[in-house]
Amino acid sequence: MSLQLRKGILPAVFIPSAVAVFLIVLSVVLFPAWAAPFFKHLNMWVTQTFGWLYALSVVGFLLVALGIAFSRFGAIKLGADHETPRFSFASWVAMLFSAGMGIGLLFFSVAEPVMHYMAPPGDAVGHQALASQAMQVTFLHWGLHGWAVYAMIGLCLAYFGFRHNLPLTIRSALYPLIGDRIYGPIGHAVDVFAVLGTLFGVATSLGFGVNQVNAGLHYLFDIEVSVTIQVLLIGGITVLATASVVAGLDAGIKRLSELNLILALCLLVFVVVLGPTVLIFSSFTENLGNYLAVMVDRGLNVGAYDPDSSWVGDWTIFYWGWWISWSPFVGMFIARISRGRTIREFVLGVLFVPTLMCFFWLTAFGNTALYFIGSGAGDIVAMVSENMPVALFVMLEQLPMPGITSFLGIILVITFFVTSSDSGSLVIDIITAGGSTKTPVWQRVFWAVAEGLVAATLLLAGGLGALQAATVATALPFTFVIILSIAGLLRGLSMEARKAKGADVAPDIIGGGVNMPWRLRLHSILAHPDSTQIRQFINDTARPALLDVMKEIQAHDNAAQAKMSGDGADLTILHEDEPEFRFAIVPISHKTPVFALSGANLEDGEEAGDKEDEKYFRAEVYLSDGGQDYDIYGYNREQIIHEVLNQYNRHLHYLSIAR
Repeated sequence: MSLQLRKGILPAVFIPSAVAVFLIVLSVVLFPAWAAPFFKHLNMWVTQTFGWLYALSVVGFLLVALGIAFSRFGAIKLGADHETPRFSFASWVAMLFSAGMGIGLLFFSVAEPVMHYMAPPGDAVGHQALASQAMQVTFLHWGLHGWAVYAMIGLCLAYFGFRHNLPLTIRSALYPLIGDRIYGPIGHAVDVFAVLGTLFGVATSLGFGVNQVNAGLHYLFDIEVSVTIQVLLIGGITVLATASVVAGLDAGIKRLSELNLILALCLLVFVVVLGPTVLIFSSFTENLGNYLAVMVDRGLNVGAYDPDSSWVGDWTIFYWGWWISWSPFVGMFIARISRGRTIREFVLGVLFVPTLMCFFWLTAFGNTALYFIGSGAGDIVAMVSENMPVALFVMLEQLPMPGITSFLGIILVITFFVTSSDSGSLVIDIITAGGSTKTPVWQRVFWAVAEGLVAATLLLAGGLGALQAATVATALPFTFVIILSIAGLLRGLSMEARKAKGADVAPDIIGGGVNMPWRLRLHSILAHPDSTQIRQFINDTARPALLDVMKEIQAHDNAAQAKMSGDGADLTILHEDEPEFRFAIVPISHKTPVFALSGANLEDGEEAGDKEDEKYFRAEVYLSDGGQDYDIYGYNREQIIHEVLNQYNRHLHYLSIAR
């Protein structure tokens, strides 16, 4: 089965999502008086009633992610076995960092440590103890727990989308649990929840972003701080985000992400070099130790023994909800950019690389601000308590060239704003198109505008409090979706293990290529045919052999369907409601090894394979998992048939074990 698109969209997901967004925006506009108290009570109810669920879930996601990474499943490719990563490691990390929590880091890197210093969540006394505790809690909120949420959703999407060619949407993770019903109402509902969670999660970040831009403009140019200005900023930056999302992943989002990383590194280096350098590196080390020491205790703290648990709800539970609501967006985004990586590389990369980058950023900015507070330089505490979005600029004021660095900070917030918005729009666009990346431009524009509209409406309704409440609330249903997705992933990985076991225990059928006469086998091994010879082998020998197998299956096995694809040698055998079997012979080019070339053919300084005529081709076997890296050029028709039967026999053993 497949999803039925109409003009590039999936109506069963697009229409309910669009209607829900429209009704929420309309309700806030028509009934502004009750909007603010409604969101306040909604936030209180969710955090008090389901805070325990959020806390247990994020800890569970982290444990499962690490368990999978270090298990035998870690070597599995997110894609076919022969695939390599599309993006370099540096570009991959840049996009992880920019799309992950860029705006939030800029907003909270100074504001959160200062807020925890002013209103400590524990019994610390004295500047040093308060500063240490403030950074400890900040690290918790930006650490492994949150990135584990992203890692699990991204892994579910990448595994089923690239390994099993299912639609690149959240519903695909449920396939091992409910089968083809993912294409029906259950699957549509899951994707609608993903759209709404993404939309409100991104809208919250956009709200933080425009508050900070407005504060920076007021600091530099004395521009009024008001909701009107912030709504205008949302409108202007949404236009930039729309242009970027129309440009696409490579032309727009990738380049902006790399620009973000460069600007962020410039600001970071400036703070580290001209700030309290030794303190920053010393604090980073100690902050890591404090974080590891309390991550379990504080990670599971939901305020059950605290008569006033508002702090936990306003901070820790909000963060867990924010990470969960962002997970469809960031999870799908990092899945798209991670094709070809192994599960172990993906999980460890997503968990530790951005986390350590976030930690060092938080230390550089947070501990610098706390250092200035301790030294009595500037009234940072008073200014941040009065206007939290101005925290970054107040800290930069204590360093040289505050005007230039503050302006750079504003530019950085805007570019992070754009990448967050256009990445979110692109992801929603894919979900509402049933996983297709070939979507109409108008749909991309629609979702980019919708994000800005939701952010502006919630700011008008109740400011950042309304945005936080909407984020925590929309995360609730999606928490259950993630849990079910992980169950589906574990079942899928278990089936893959059974497949490997089936291949190991299935006996080879006598008569394969290994039994060809030794001189013919040696000639085949030493041969370095060109593309014409390989094509002739595929057309004259391999394709007829696969056609013989197909005809025999069609004639004698009523439970299976066999078909050939294209003009080459590509056989597929389908078993109803079970994984398909594929055997294809594909011409793959390789550099000719030096020993196979005459030295007279190589010029000085030239290596084998530099010239086009110094390439040779192999007739490599591809299964449903991808390339198997072995060559069957030189096999005769009968030997190819036996090789197909060997692989098919292993596949049937796998189906028998998996049932």
